[in-house]
Parts: sequence; structure tokens; C-alpha cells
Amino acid sequence: MQTPHFTVVQGGKIATCLLCYVLSFVVCFQPSTQLCFAQPPGLRPDLKVPPVVEGEPSPGKRVRHYLPAFQGTGVYHVLYLPKDWQLEECYPVIVEYAGNQYQTNPGTGEGTHLGYGLSGGRGAIWVSLPYVNPTLNRHERKWWGEVEATVDYCKKAVPYICRKYGGDPEKVFLAGFSRGSIACNFIGLHDDEIASLWRGFLCHSHYDGVKPWPYEGSDRASATERLRRLGQRPQFISHENSVEPTKAYLQEVYPEGNFTFQPLVDWPHTDTWVLYDLPARRKLRKWFQQTLRPSIIREN
Repeated sequence: MQTPHFTVVQGGKIATCLLCYVLSFVVCFQPSTQLCFAQPPGLRPDLKVPPVVEGEPSPGKRVRHYLPAFQGTGVYHVLYLPKDWQLEECYPVIVEYAGNQYQTNPGTGEGTHLGYGLSGGRGAIWVSLPYVNPTLNRHERKWWGEVEATVDYCKKAVPYICRKYGGDPEKVFLAGFSRGSIACNFIGLHDDEIASLWRGFLCHSHYDGVKPWPYEGSDRASATERLRRLGQRPQFISHENSVEPTKAYLQEVYPEGNFTFQPLVDWPHTDTWVLYDLPARRKLRKWFQQTLRPSIIREN
């Protein structure tokens, strides 16, 4: 049997080495069969995402939460009410989609980070939605499940959470990493109804239409048609190392868009960068606050 290789970050750069077979235990406390990324030397996260627990939602708590129609099934969303949440107040809502299941990423809402890093755990409701497999009544951990069922769940979940927990329906953002980043357009702009929900988008690592993927509708023509539903609403687009392929694609197919680009040089394929006090995160948070202003343009 071959000795497994692991990837770590050394001096801010990604390196592959046999030594990581050992370091995977010492540094990351992950099973040796999993890919593990250690933070660059000298950097430590200033945020830690709360664990997902059972129980009723409450301030600072992250729970598995069910729509009434899905009680007793394996389909749920992960809901976080901010530490400063109060019943009579109104809050922005960050909706997030997870990446595909891969190595240490479970492919479900439990493994998401962007919403917490964006808000710092205060001032915004954060909810991670599922990709729905209605046949098996479970989450789909790779790609979309049944697209229409996933879209329908989102259409039901967003207004329900806004009504029940004080979310502002005029300040709902969509975020995602990897598969979830593609989902910002593939799911979030699937039709006019779901497209009308969003005020802004955070797309980290990959982007709908830049390259084909192994599912129907990943072609450039279909992606461009979805993009037409964006209007002038803002998107913050980040990617490890380079955003140039996405920038070139959008310059070609939608040059009138309202896009902010952010490369993350020497960072691995992960969404945990938002848990660090980086210039990129400060830029992201500034963008977020700007999009909350009443003057933001909202077009479909």
C-alpha cells in the first residue's frame, strides 16, 4: 500500500509532503486518511464557529432546524441566531450553501463558515440550507439533489425564517463555498421567484459558468441566462490564488454587473479564511455594510 500524501500550508504556501502523515495527527487532529490544511505560521483564527447542537434556537446557539413540512425527516437547515438577537428586532439574513463532501468537508450545513465570518456572530441571522434529495428524504452531499426540490426548499425557508425570527426580507444575502459558490447562481438565480429574494451574494471559490461540471445546465449558455436575473445587485467574488478566470468570464458575458473581486494568495481550497483577521475579510465586511444601505440597487 502506498504511503498517503497530505497537503499543508507552509510559510503561507501550499506544500505536499510525506511528513504530513504524522503532522495530520499532531497539527490538525484529523484521521490520517483525510486532507488537512494547517494555518500559515503566525496566523491564528480570531473566530470559532459554534458547534451544531439539538434544541430550540436561542442567541449564540447553532441548531438543526426543521420546516414544519419536514419534521421527522432527514431534511433540515442549520440555523444560528446572533449573540445579540432580540425577539422584537429585525436582522439581515445570510443564507449559505455548503461545498461538496470532500475530505474534511461533510457537504452539509454543519461544515459551513462564511456566514459566521462575515457577521462575526453578531447582527445577522445565519442559516445554511440543504440540497434536497426528496426520494430518500435526506441531504445530498454532492451536487444538487433534485434541483427543483432544493429550490423549493429555499423559497419556503427564507420567508419562514424571516417571519419567525425577525429576518429582514429586504436584506437577505446568499453565500457559498465551492459547490455553494456555484449554487449562488445555479440555485439562487434558478428562476425569477428565487432570484427576487437576494440583496447581495458572496461567492467563494468557483463560479457558475466559468467551466463545465458533471450535471445538466452547467454549460456557459445556461449559466449566462441565469446571470441575467442578477441585475445590478452586488456580488463579492473571491477565490484562492486568482480570480482572473472568473473576472474574464464575467467581462465577456455580463460586463454591466456589480462585482467585487478578491484573490486569496497562498490560501488552500477552504472557506475558513473568514475566521481570520485578514485584509480580505475586512474588505468583505466593508462590502457587506455598504450593501445594507438603503441606496443599494435591487433589480431582477
